[in-house]
Amino acid sequence: MHKDDINAVLEWVDTERPAAIDRLCEFLRIPSISADPAQKAEVARAAEWACHQLRAAGLNAAVRPAKGHPMVVARHEGPPGYDGPTLLYYGHYDVQPPDPMELWHSGPFDPVVVEGPRGPRIVARGAVDDKGQVMSFIEAFRGWSKVHGTLPCPVTVLLEGEEESGSESLEPFLEANRDELRADACVVSDTGMWDVATPAITTSLRGLVYLEVTVHGPDKDLHSGMYGGAVPNPVQVLASIISQLHDADRRITVPGFYDGVPELPARVLDQWRAMGFDEGEFLGSIGLASGYGERGRSLLERTWSRPTCDVNGIFGGYTGKGAKTVIAAHATAKFSFRLVGSQDPQRISKSVREFFESRLPAGCTATFTEHGLSPAFVVPDSSPILAAAERALQRVYGKPPLLIGSGGSIPAVGALQRIVGVPALLMGFGLDDDCVHSPNEKFEVACFVGAIRSHAALLGEVGRMRR
Repeated sequence: MHKDDINAVLEWVDTERPAAIDRLCEFLRIPSISADPAQKAEVARAAEWACHQLRAAGLNAAVRPAKGHPMVVARHEGPPGYDGPTLLYYGHYDVQPPDPMELWHSGPFDPVVVEGPRGPRIVARGAVDDKGQVMSFIEAFRGWSKVHGTLPCPVTVLLEGEEESGSESLEPFLEANRDELRADACVVSDTGMWDVATPAITTSLRGLVYLEVTVHGPDKDLHSGMYGGAVPNPVQVLASIISQLHDADRRITVPGFYDGVPELPARVLDQWRAMGFDEGEFLGSIGLASGYGERGRSLLERTWSRPTCDVNGIFGGYTGKGAKTVIAAHATAKFSFRLVGSQDPQRISKSVREFFESRLPAGCTATFTEHGLSPAFVVPDSSPILAAAERALQRVYGKPPLLIGSGGSIPAVGALQRIVGVPALLMGFGLDDDCVHSPNEKFEVACFVGAIRSHAALLGEVGRMRR
């Protein structure tokens, strides 16, 4: 492949910008809310629409049935005689509900292009999460097909319609189709940039153990005057155990919790320190003057590369207005444990259960409900696909991408790695102020076009690689 092959596609992307924006807006008009049964037909329509676009971009594509909402699967075999890496692209075509409607400045499914501080932006539900980012790689496929008549490497695409509602169908589909979906890397555009001019590759995602714990005491609510001080109070028992989950340095005290927690590679840590991250500004934007967390770690380390334990909700007893003197029969808390490195979600879940059970007083029991287990994800620093992505982003933005972490979790990434055996490359183009899952969600046009160009360049860089 000649270097000018990529440049020709980039030039096509620039001339096709207005049409690409129009196509994205057409996609955004479909209210594909996967969590709303009333929108089932619209979710199916979005799948068909995406399938049509993939075919128009030169791929063989089909809408495939799944347990719930359908999957879209597409394939391109690449140029004749190619013997380099293959790519799997993953994304989702479903969106979050738009509520609260009264906070939108325009209709959530009536996309508008408005001027903002960074130029024009596309405002609609799904603009950046994830329809805009899905369309960015479809447009890159379209560019290669239009300019050169082929894609420069073999590509498979998997789009799901349940990412925003739990991905119930994903793992069964992966199990049933793992051979078809195998690739050298899975490109995921559902993450962000450092800023509008600085690209980023997310090289780590934290895993997740989401656990609900209920402490049971007496077989009914009791009068606190008649029984107070004589029987265990499940609310107080639960609060006491929660208070023991962290030590004075705010490290988690569950036995074995830090097994598999690595230190950052020096290259990544040095880059994070040189980013100029303003901790005061970050905290000030949420009304805080100082941070809180594991002692001896920076805010970026604590949110991107260290494991955590947080109580997401706690309830029990009387919580209505006024007074009711009651000892509750049970109390419940919901916990999210964010994992890093090679921490084992199953082992962590078991250790947390044992931690609670060993601290229960006589007369109390506990029940546990798992709401999600997924491992952490890390891109090896030596990955050749990572190097190809770095070259692609350097070409498009004129500067090397930052290698960043994410405090969140993308369960699909873990499922693809565990079931299909394909590592992920997280090359996203959202910004922190894109209002993901909130009213007035938007995608900067500069980010959308930069994403198309970046995916086009990545395809070209991978097309140059040989085994």
